[in-house]
Amino acid sequence: MNSFCKLRIFLLICCAFWMSHTCAQVILGGESDSLSGIYVSYSTPRTYEIGGITFSGTPNFDPKNLLFGIGDVIEIPGEKITKSIQRLWELGIYSEDINISITRIIGNTAFINVHLTDRSRMSSFTFTGTKKQEETDIRGKIKISQGSIVNDNLLKTCINTIKNYYVDKGFYLCEVNVKQTPDEKIPGAIRLEFNIEKGPRVKIYRINLIGNEEVRSHKLLRSMKGTKEKFRFAPFERLDTAIAHRFKYRKTKYRNMDFYETAGEYFSPRIKIAFKASKFIKEKFEEDKIKLIDRYNDLGYRDAVIVKDTLYFSDKKNLIIDVEVKEGPKYYFRNISWVGNSKYSSEFLSRLLNIKKGDVYNQTLLTTNLGMNQDGSDISSLYMDDGYLFFNATPVEVLIEGDSIDIEIRIREGKQARYNKITVVGNTKTNDKVIMREIRTIPGELFSRADIIRTQRELLNLRYFNQEKLSVIPKPNEADGTVDIEYGVEETSSDQLELSAGYGATGLMLRAGIALNNFSAKKFFKKGAWTPIPSGDGQSLAFRVETNAVWFQSYSITFMEPWLGGKKPNSFSVSLFYQIQTNGKKKADALRQSINIAGVGVTFANRLKWPDDYFIASHTFNYQNYNVKNYGSMFVFSNGNSNNFSYTFGLSRNSIDAPIYPRTGSDIGFSVQATPPYSLFNDKDYTDMTDKEKYKWLEFYKFKFRMNWFTNIVQNLVLSVRMKMGFMGGYNSQIGPPPFERFYLGGDGLGGYALDGREIIGMRGYENSSLTPRIGGYEVGGTIYNKFTAELRYPITLNPSATIFLLGFFEAGKAWLNVKDYSPFNLYKSAGVGVRIYLPMFGLLGFDWGYGFDEIPGMPGANKGRFHISINQSLD
Repeated sequence: MNSFCKLRIFLLICCAFWMSHTCAQVILGGESDSLSGIYVSYSTPRTYEIGGITFSGTPNFDPKNLLFGIGDVIEIPGEKITKSIQRLWELGIYSEDINISITRIIGNTAFINVHLTDRSRMSSFTFTGTKKQEETDIRGKIKISQGSIVNDNLLKTCINTIKNYYVDKGFYLCEVNVKQTPDEKIPGAIRLEFNIEKGPRVKIYRINLIGNEEVRSHKLLRSMKGTKEKFRFAPFERLDTAIAHRFKYRKTKYRNMDFYETAGEYFSPRIKIAFKASKFIKEKFEEDKIKLIDRYNDLGYRDAVIVKDTLYFSDKKNLIIDVEVKEGPKYYFRNISWVGNSKYSSEFLSRLLNIKKGDVYNQTLLTTNLGMNQDGSDISSLYMDDGYLFFNATPVEVLIEGDSIDIEIRIREGKQARYNKITVVGNTKTNDKVIMREIRTIPGELFSRADIIRTQRELLNLRYFNQEKLSVIPKPNEADGTVDIEYGVEETSSDQLELSAGYGATGLMLRAGIALNNFSAKKFFKKGAWTPIPSGDGQSLAFRVETNAVWFQSYSITFMEPWLGGKKPNSFSVSLFYQIQTNGKKKADALRQSINIAGVGVTFANRLKWPDDYFIASHTFNYQNYNVKNYGSMFVFSNGNSNNFSYTFGLSRNSIDAPIYPRTGSDIGFSVQATPPYSLFNDKDYTDMTDKEKYKWLEFYKFKFRMNWFTNIVQNLVLSVRMKMGFMGGYNSQIGPPPFERFYLGGDGLGGYALDGREIIGMRGYENSSLTPRIGGYEVGGTIYNKFTAELRYPITLNPSATIFLLGFFEAGKAWLNVKDYSPFNLYKSAGVGVRIYLPMFGLLGFDWGYGFDEIPGMPGANKGRFHISINQSLD
């Protein structure tokens, strides 16, 4: 060692010895300094009593933020002063220039000064690198405002919030920097400018499964609902992950995830198409890993595990995910035994379980068939529908031998439970009796899960309550074998307002109507019941008006009591209507032509108990009077009256689970309408009789059938299949079916005047009534029609205040004039898309675009693409 090095070592030792004995009068976050000739030693702290504390720099300071006060005896330098400084830093309202110093010492008494400087406050903040809508969204997410103290915590929180916002949109490489500028107008304030570099939108380019030798990748990837590869169709694809790790890569840490950006590429044949969003969301990815293992378990691989997963970039826009799995052996059910069952035999339970020896081991299937089958065919439903509320079935793997597993299902039946108290909460408008009469869970009767499910359905079908908020809370008491049931409801508006307008050959047509669906007639004259209308008794009252000034006017009113007498679900309804159609001339004009139609209908319906209580039988008596004045060839006769008195018997079964957006169930109906056969009771010859005499009293019979079936394909994706048919005939061949009450097919189901009792059936993709038989270019109506519809529906929102769902449809239908022309396979076809919007005030509004595939003879252009509007299922 040379002399120069020895000199350096000596000087360093001397400096260290000198610094260890240096004294200072201030403790400044661990630094030392001298002031006013007062010194304290770091190496030999002394104990002082605090004689006084002064503050400088900050006008407002709370002494409680210090860990010492006047009169306290502390060491200087010491732990309390160090922790006081740390505590002041953690408040985040002072700058890092925190200074605690001794101003003077008298004996063992020290006087302390605390010097603090307030942090700057924010006067405003702006963004660069964002779109206007993005800026609006971000401002709503970052919780800062004018006057906020600007510290590290605030800046980090804002940066992370902005990054998370863009990451959720697929910009995983987003960078955010903050520029702080003093505000010249406000002393001590600063302006913040967030500079955002979104970078490219990153999508999941490929998900590679490694180690799956028995199950093909596409079967497993289908289970990952929230983590999807992006759409692509290419014969060759970059970067095969199997050899990706041979290339050099660099590791990037972001949001607690490791990303690897590769520097090479490899081409391998692969075609992949995906139609779902391919953003990477960590929470979804973690959920999908569990679903992937669940899928393995469903296929018999109960030991399957994910060994590891890796995420890396093939380039700045494409993310690749590797998931390495270990499958383990495939297992099968062998022996399934039952323990603890006394109500039902083991053989019966095994048949209901529907799992046989040698079936692939599927834990989900076992659990579902024991207690979670939606159609109610599971073991738990069997017991619970018979009162065994406290029933429990626990499957236990008692032996694993090779690839076979023996299961023992241990049953605890408990005792049968009976309903005790039944209560309803949340109804603010609907009277309790209206709800209670729909409830199937009666105090004193045996508990039944099926009764609870049916009650939920009945309450939803009232349409008074939010179907997403309906709750059932059982409160069991096993000690006395009873259960209290509490139904929770949330009122939603069920009244509907209809306002629509259309334009036709006679000008503007206006329609207005209101339906009060929870009306109370007995409160009509009750003081204080008009809020704004008397309601709560479950009755319905509807008014409707249509007018085209002097050309057409229609008025109708309908009242229905769903529980006539209040004890049984027997409904009674009465309706009145009056229509006027003219040629536009005034009453005093001799050239005026008019048709006046007045009618009344009375319906009585009752719920049946056989074959089951989903069936309803109805009886309707209708009378209509047609008064024709000077109408010439536009009607079947020019002047006179025609009367229509008919009786209709209807039989329907409705088991849909919800009225607005059904997922399961069906709605089936059959009706037969008939008038008295007047011509069979007299000896009149109708061959040469005028139309006025022939149709003075209409005689006909009519059969109609409808079917609407719903099935939930996956989640809320629903398939709706519908069929409608109608047939009309007459008793006397000399008269035949009358030109009234016929079927008019095509269009939106809203067009045309029902001046002759016609039934208008909508079919999308074609003009109104264009699929109706014609003679000499004039519509004469059909006596037979068929219509078939298939719709695929998916909801955008099921919020009761605005339910919205999309649909795609395919339809086929046609109307015929005579039986001899009937050809059920020769139908007009159409397809298209649409949207339904349910607003409580307006009902179900529909907007559809349909394309008619078949040309209509004599009506060029009546098919092709057409836009339709429907109101309250007028297209169904």
